Amino acid sequence: MLKTNAIRILAQHKIQYEELAYEANDKFTSGVDTIAKLNLDENLAYKTIVCHNQNKYFVLVVPVAKEIDLKKAAKNIGQKTLELIATKDLLPLTGYERGGCSPIGMKKLWPTFIDKSAETLDYIYVSAGKIGYQVKLNPKDLANLVKAKFVDIEQD
Repeated sequence: MLKTNAIRILAQHKIQYEELAYEANDKFTSGVDTIAKLNLDENLAYKTIVCHNQNKYFVLVVPVAKEIDLKKAAKNIGQKTLELIATKDLLPLTGYERGGCSPIGMKKLWPTFIDKSAETLDYIYVSAGKIGYQVKLNPKDLANLVKAKFVDIEQD
């Protein structure tokens, strides 16, 4: 499997993980398509969303099959408002492209929030930093690595 920046960081920090890959053509694949290709439980697969509030950036990790509630997320992370960043800004800001954005190994460690639904799970799946690659790991290990907090951010 390709050693992405996210995979290298997990190995450097001796965090237990499992790599998964599927055939991809390096074009955007939705999270729902990804879980179907890998035959994953949608309740264990999470997507990475990058938002901003003026010049402040935030990383949100939410269940892949759910929508994010930006008002609720803003309130629960202590912000007045949040907006999704433009797709064209994702690569320059994070180092990752749409469909392969991992919460691990971005160019900068932005304030990160993982939906509270992951907190009690033994493991979750997140992008490994490239379209076609996922990583399975313990959500608490992920939170410790990226200094994330667990908050309620998914749509009811």
